[in-house]
Amino acid sequence: QVQLVESGGGLVQPGGSLILSCVASGSIFKINVMGWYRQAPGKQRELVANIRSDGNTVYAEFAKGRFTISRDNAVQKVYLQMNSLKPEDTAVYYCNYRSLSVIQYTYWGQGTQVTVSS
Repeated sequence: QVQLVESGGGLVQPGGSLILSCVASGSIFKINVMGWYRQAPGKQRELVANIRSDGNTVYAEFAKGRFTISRDNAVQKVYLQMNSLKPEDTAVYYCNYRSLSVIQYTYWGQGTQVTVSS
């Protein structure tokens, strides 16, 4: 089992910035990918960005140039720096962990609300 705890959501004005953090604990497989997904009301959950344990990253098109994902393997934390936030970024943001083992396991955090509004 892997537990994921997110923090850093909140209310921010358009054009503002937020940093989301997620810490993983439990049975961490050394080779893994951690990332962020989001789900807005009435919409499907979608990938925002992810980062492998070797540092390779993947970004959704809407995140490129505005969001930066990073991680600290020593403490099993992943961060999402979000800049130039727009109202359409409003969603619940979920941390995700997936082990890159022969049998892959996926875990989710409880989610943190990000609201972009004036």
